Amino acid sequence: MKIITEKKPTRVAVVRCDIISETCPGVGCFIAFNKRKMYFKDYDENTEMIAFFTCGGCSGRRVYRLVKSIKKHGADVVHLSSCMQMENYPKCPHIDLIRKTITDAGIKIVEGTHH
Repeated sequence: MKIITEKKPTRVAVVRCDIISETCPGVGCFIAFNKRKMYFKDYDENTEMIAFFTCGGCSGRRVYRLVKSIKKHGADVVHLSSCMQMENYPKCPHIDLIRKTITDAGIKIVEGTHH
């Protein structure tokens, strides 16, 4: 009898800037994920997007609570969206605290999504 073991999916989440979310619906992030391009290129077909959320506004007040929640759902990695890091957007003044919150929860970080 052959035992078939199914590989556990990699579970990905994206956190993005609350201010930018007022003008960006996140299409670029999802296209990059669905086509496994840019910062999602190393994921295989067994990867799931389980969360896509904003920081909650300055000072990133929502991140702690939501990271705790996605961890319960098996999140393996959180991508910091490109809009949080690019020169042509307002620079996130709280990105270091957001990074620390995620890493303190034991979740890997990838810096970027589609730019």
